[in-house]
Amino acid sequence: MASSGQETSGGSPGRAGTGTEPPCPEPAVDGAEDFEVLEEDEDDLSEPPPLEDVGRARGPLREDAQSSEQEPREAVEDPQEWLDVLGSGLLKKKTLVPGQGVESRPRKGQEVTVRLRATLEDGNVVEENPSLTFTLGDCDVLQALDLCVQLMEMGETALIMSDAKYCYGAQGRSPDVPPNAALTLEVELLEARDGPDLELLSGKEKIGLANRKRERGNFYYQQADYVLAINSYDIALKVISSSSKVDFTPDEEAELLDVKVKCLNNLAASQLKLDHYEAALKSCNLVLEHQPGNIKALFRKGKVLAQQGEYREAIPILKAALKLEPSNKTIHAELSKLVKKHADQKTVETEMYRKMLGNPSTGSAPVKCKDKLPWSIPWKWLFGATAIALGGVALSVVIAARN
Repeated sequence: MASSGQETSGGSPGRAGTGTEPPCPEPAVDGAEDFEVLEEDEDDLSEPPPLEDVGRARGPLREDAQSSEQEPREAVEDPQEWLDVLGSGLLKKKTLVPGQGVESRPRKGQEVTVRLRATLEDGNVVEENPSLTFTLGDCDVLQALDLCVQLMEMGETALIMSDAKYCYGAQGRSPDVPPNAALTLEVELLEARDGPDLELLSGKEKIGLANRKRERGNFYYQQADYVLAINSYDIALKVISSSSKVDFTPDEEAELLDVKVKCLNNLAASQLKLDHYEAALKSCNLVLEHQPGNIKALFRKGKVLAQQGEYREAIPILKAALKLEPSNKTIHAELSKLVKKHADQKTVETEMYRKMLGNPSTGSAPVKCKDKLPWSIPWKWLFGATAIALGGVALSVVIAARN
């Protein structure tokens, strides 16, 4: 199981990887919010920032958050030279004190413990932790730290200069890190060990680990970094779904299910932000398998179907959500919008069918012809001709039968 250092590193999404600050206060649910604000006890996302256990919404999406360019370069740098980690000049590392050799570098998935000191360009210290523990490669801490520690040797002390993009981005971190602030990190790699065996975690340990990963996802969601948010929620779900050799109490089972539902709801919201409609629909359906009356899942499923143009399927789902919470203005507004879109869609389809069949448009007034056309055939004459023809066919059948 993660050490106490690891537990604190993920517990405060607003201060990634500090391990020293108290947990961020979580906002209460705003009834007027479009289900996009994470709630205090329901970690779930919905519209513009919709995660359940997050604070204020944060800045824009960082581009290429997990692109291939973020793979650290495997190179041994001169102790006096800077290593351009990503090749873009935005993240550089220099060794101050050499370590124990390349073979001592930690591996992804291991738990590492580092000493960290972070400063702004003006020299102000904004982070100081003598023993910060996190899972390497899980994006549990600042990306600058997560990427560069993979290139450090045991016992090494390094200086890392990072653009804001790999730290706190355009939104910064109130009150001490301004928006778009570059950071200089002094890091010493103290320890690396294999991560915990998920099968041997107790119920409380598994719940705690899953919640830390979920909260990290909420942090990224609030930064509008939906790719990394999805990554964190996926990790949390893997922890929850892992097999176990330990028996859990009914209360622990119920709490694990609650965390799973929150992760799936927030996962659906993140996928919806990226227009990954099929994935979001799958996440919503998984929630509804466990909780058929989950309003957030119903609401998001309706939105996904609406985005796909499936208004006929979306409307009854939103009606079901509204029945569960009749006073919800967000659902009212979304449902009204969909009903109008569905009516417009049916009008367009009707007009298209008329054109295909060669019928006049409904918009044109019918023309009444008072005078019969010279070539028109009276219906009585037509009826009589039809009767005579049918009689002739019957007579022919009778004659043929006698012969």
